[in-house]
Amino acid sequence: MPEPIVQVIELSKTYRNGDIEVKALQKVTLTVEAGEFIAVMGPSGSGKSTFLNLIGCLDRPSSGSYRLNGEEVSQLNDNQLAEIRSRQIGFVFQTFNLLPRATALQNVALPLIYRRDGRQLDRALEILTMVGLSDKANFKPNQLSGGQQQRTAIARALVNEPSLILADEPTGNLDTKAGEEVMVILQDLHRRGKTIILVTHEETIAEHASRMVRFRDGRIVSDQPIISPLSAIEILVKLPVEADPAG
Repeated sequence: MPEPIVQVIELSKTYRNGDIEVKALQKVTLTVEAGEFIAVMGPSGSGKSTFLNLIGCLDRPSSGSYRLNGEEVSQLNDNQLAEIRSRQIGFVFQTFNLLPRATALQNVALPLIYRRDGRQLDRALEILTMVGLSDKANFKPNQLSGGQQQRTAIARALVNEPSLILADEPTGNLDTKAGEEVMVILQDLHRRGKTIILVTHEETIAEHASRMVRFRDGRIVSDQPIISPLSAIEILVKLPVEADPAG
């Protein structure tokens, strides 16, 4: 049997500020198989962001085990964690995090530049085309809509061919139509076999995934399959068409 993409066992994270101790994550155990699309939900302070930071190798646990693609990564040093992030994990953030003076193509190619990969621009254009933005390759972020910026950010997350995509509130700054366009891409990636962990506050966004995990007080309180995920394409078709200002 192939190794799970993510396997955490009794993962805990405690923050200390002087004499104050905050248990942000408490003995969380979870397995994510290759090709799953998981939505993580929970109120503020529930531990979901801490969980995502640990899974993304942006922080280390206080205790417990975290195996990524069969490799124990919980105790790796900063350089080793950076290498894991650059090669195995693609990040999509709520605030896009695009370089303002770089074009969409340059933003997408950036991870390859860091790796000194000779495929830089060809590979970046290929991924921009996949997310429907080949005609915006030379546009800078301020020339793109919010939805187009997020699709550029998704392309950047994909350019290194990661085994795991982590999306932190990817629709949080978008209107309904742009948000559903982003979910169309994520659902298509899922159909192609990509493994996705999505953090969201929105129940209707979470219901686009195939499994929902809920956190509360640093623990998992439910973990259930979504039998009939919402189809982003079907929702887009039903949304009202905006009037053309020029018409």
